Amino acid sequence: MIKKEDLEKIKEETKRFFEKMGFEAEFEFLPQKEEALLIRVEMEDPQPLIGKGGQTLVKVQRLLGVILKRKIKEDFFIDLDINNYKARKIEFLKELAQKTADQVALTKEEKALNSMPAYERRIIHLELAERDDVTTESIGEEPERRVIIRPYP
Repeated sequence: MIKKEDLEKIKEETKRFFEKMGFEAEFEFLPQKEEALLIRVEMEDPQPLIGKGGQTLVKVQRLLGVILKRKIKEDFFIDLDINNYKARKIEFLKELAQKTADQVALTKEEKALNSMPAYERRIIHLELAERDDVTTESIGEEPERRVIIRPYP
């Protein structure tokens, strides 16, 4: 758990980080979940910091995490979400997983999803883990690794 004084340092450093990059933003720091601190950022033009498919957001999160860990000696992770991009993406992936699984269960034919990063594949696997009518598997090599949804035998 992050101490109160460390949380204040994190808030200051996060605001400074975005200011130095020339972005005005509003911040919300939410309580830790499993060693992660959720930082929600709202800004007028988020696209430069989100990038194609969220790739820039992943890199910005990693860079901010490195900077914060140098200032705070505690072990923690940050989960940076800009204009609810990640929350919307997670919801989209869960819906995609369920719709595709329904098709696979109905047709009894496997389906391959488009290639996606590891954290997105994990969302698909977790979303379908409780279903007993389909199974999932990741195949291929990065960056073309994808999820295959198969009917359960």
